[in-house]
Amino acid sequence: MTEELDPRLVELAHRMFDLARQGGTERLGAYVDKGVPVDMTDASGNTLLMLAAYHGHSDTVAALVERGADVNRLNDRQQSPLAGAIFKDEPEVVRMLIDAGADLDAGSPSARTTAEMFERSHLLEGS
Repeated sequence: MTEELDPRLVELAHRMFDLARQGGTERLGAYVDKGVPVDMTDASGNTLLMLAAYHGHSDTVAALVERGADVNRLNDRQQSPLAGAIFKDEPEVVRMLIDAGADLDAGSPSARTTAEMFERSHLLEGS
């Protein structure tokens, strides 16, 4: 038997994912501080951090990392937040994730492979 989800919770989850995509750092941080799981995932396994990183919101990435977001959590396609930031050519986000301990070889393709494939190895210099 499948239990139906409370539509208010579904709406709240959608709002959290939108805030991550849009860089709503203060509001998203406040929700996480009040109990929204920092590693909450959408239907594709994307975390709030993955969405913020992919969309280049370095302030939001920093806020989520400070609150304990898993920088190496892969989505359902085995993609990492770091590989997403490299793909989107977001140098500030890439540096933040590396500084927070993101694994260059996690996922498929890995961040390192993504950098090579899209000629963005310069994003990994010094790593």
